[in-house]
Amino acid sequence: MKSFRQAAILELVERDAISSQEMLRQRLRQRGFVATQATLSRDIKELGLVKRSSDGAYQRQSGDGPWRAGAAEAQLRRAVGEFLRRVDQVQQFLVLRTDPGQASVLAIAIDRSTLPEVVGTIAGDDTILVIARDERRAAALARRLERLARQ
Repeated sequence: MKSFRQAAILELVERDAISSQEMLRQRLRQRGFVATQATLSRDIKELGLVKRSSDGAYQRQSGDGPWRAGAAEAQLRRAVGEFLRRVDQVQQFLVLRTDPGQASVLAIAIDRSTLPEVVGTIAGDDTILVIARDERRAAALARRLERLARQ
């Protein structure tokens, strides 16, 4: 449910100027999602949403400043530790397993971290396909993710 709610949040903030958590909560309710203020705060943080200076509406973070890179690394560490259950390597591909409904959150964290080994990700409900640049980099990435999961 979390991944569906977060996907709805992203769609809403990209489509409409949503400037408060209450407005976001009401729009989610119209779509059948019931969420508390605490849940929305966590979702906003996990999705990396910030407020625009022009109108105060939520938007995705943009840019590659060093503080954003550090935030993306922290988000990756947190998401791997919380959601990753298993890593399997097949040549230059990694298949990551999560609990049901958690794959997209982890895939977003991987995508935002802009790891040089990663070409892209595809997420389902509980499985993520990570495409690495080559087999050697896939193996290194698998070790790194497993290490992060144990921390």
